[in-house]
Amino acid sequence: MGSPGGDDVVTAAVLIIGDEILSGRTQDTNLRDIARYLGVHGVDLCEARTVPDIQEEIVDALNALRARYDYVITTGGIGPTHDDITADSVAAAFGVALEEHPDILALMQSRWGDQMNVARRRMARVPVGGSLVINPAQGPPGFTIGNVFVLAGVPQIMRGMLEDVGPRLRSGAVVLSRTVRVEGSGEGVIAAPLEAVAKAHPSLSLGSYPFFTEGLYGSNLVLRSRDEAELTVTVGELIAALRAAGIENVREVEPA
Repeated sequence: MGSPGGDDVVTAAVLIIGDEILSGRTQDTNLRDIARYLGVHGVDLCEARTVPDIQEEIVDALNALRARYDYVITTGGIGPTHDDITADSVAAAFGVALEEHPDILALMQSRWGDQMNVARRRMARVPVGGSLVINPAQGPPGFTIGNVFVLAGVPQIMRGMLEDVGPRLRSGAVVLSRTVRVEGSGEGVIAAPLEAVAKAHPSLSLGSYPFFTEGLYGSNLVLRSRDEAELTVTVGELIAALRAAGIENVREVEPA
């Protein structure tokens, strides 16, 4: 487990679990929401993987990610059906047993009463040594063990659970972002000045994101850094370099 780049860098990975994502039947939006949430908390999302509902695949991916990054967030596979095997897989990855958590059982009992059944009790299972992640919506909570947070796959429920994850994270320095917009010029024209500025500031992230809309085309050039002073200097250098290359329609804009 590590934080490449220094002590002020905190890293994370996302493990998306579910055959329905890989088949295309369900479109994943959780990765976007988690990335944005982690960014606000100064945590760099460095990797994302999607795996099927196969325990061996989940265990292998989880063990690789939790060894490499400060935190891992999983989504999906904690429901009541036979293919919801995330809890089993996390327990196997940590080499511990599963147990029914008394707080989840009490919550279920108050909600379903005598309609409690074996399928629903599956959602009360938590790896030994784990603690709960609050679910503000109706339904059982998620859980955390080690540096892993196990959240629901349903986007609305997942977003609610994230609110209990944030306060538990060790925050790093927040990455700042600035956007320079070029209109009427393609990436082939802006490539040379963009590369020159990127090489002059290797500690910054500088990406080009083309757009085509309503007959207008160009690129949004996004600069990211933890150093606000260097970021400001680099924005000025980039605009100057683009204009020196004959690109006139360039300006800084508020990020989308």
